[in-house]
Amino acid sequence: MGYTKYSLLGCDKMRDAWLYRFLRPIIKFFVLFIRPKYVGLENIPTAGAIILAGNHTSILDPLVLIAASKRSIHFLAKEELWHGLKKIIFNNMGLIPVNRKVKDHEALIMALEYLKDGCIVGIFPEGTTEKGRGLLPFKIGSVKMAHDTDTKIVPFVINGKYRLFGRLTVTFLEPISVTGNLDEENNRLRELIKNNIHGSDKSE
Repeated sequence: MGYTKYSLLGCDKMRDAWLYRFLRPIIKFFVLFIRPKYVGLENIPTAGAIILAGNHTSILDPLVLIAASKRSIHFLAKEELWHGLKKIIFNNMGLIPVNRKVKDHEALIMALEYLKDGCIVGIFPEGTTEKGRGLLPFKIGSVKMAHDTDTKIVPFVINGKYRLFGRLTVTFLEPISVTGNLDEENNRLRELIKNNIHGSDKSE
């Protein structure tokens, strides 16, 4: 698949994510110009495995999430990004490449390993920002990971537009457990996020 497998040594000691730790202060400085308002940061645990799952509004979404937490977030990202210089960057930021054309079991296994090591995995269940108005159907990966590892999901909701000194709000909701039918739980997660989106970004 064109990426380097990670040596999973525990989240605080991961050599493969050194670039993440180096870039985080720079990202945080950049995000200051967006001036996001964070709500519910206390819902992100200071230790232990958790899945962050929420709506995808822009390619900048991961940056405001990185700036929100002192802990490293291991995002699932489309495999197409692993080319040229970006391949070197993403390999050293602890990101997980996903082949969106198939059910990527290898990406799922890698994400499960991170969770078993007590890490944070970040996922955008819509799978893309290339959409019209409204929230897309959710892919089932987030609830499946939560179910398979007995990990809670912290849903997040991004409201507003990315503008210089704009009004962007990122809300982290209370953690939820996945205990029932995966399709039903996936719909429940989507409904929870949809009900906290303001204005025209909602979808029926």
